[in-house]
Amino acid sequence: MTDRFDVVWTDTALHGLLAIIDYIADRDSIDAAQAVYETIADAVQGLETMPRRCRIVPELEVEGITGYRELLVGPYRIMFAIHGETVVVLTALDGRRDLAELLVERSLRDH
Repeated sequence: MTDRFDVVWTDTALHGLLAIIDYIADRDSIDAAQAVYETIADAVQGLETMPRRCRIVPELEVEGITGYRELLVGPYRIMFAIHGETVVVLTALDGRRDLAELLVERSLRDH
């Protein structure tokens, strides 16, 4: 029997996903944005089973921090933590950008 996990999105993760979708809608089209949204949402929903198959976030792992994993969906990185039987989606971001820069930017914006 396969363990099932609940998948929950934090406000920060939802904000990140919406920023990605808004960017695509502005630069490309609503249809392209919808397609990316559906692809990401479907992939994240797949974390209900075997979320540990995803890699530990490499930038954190080199610092000895192993409690965070990421799901790669095209160029996008969906970072999450597993707490018991719950997958908590922490952020969604464009993997073509520098992770440290993005985290600092978000930290400054949120305070």
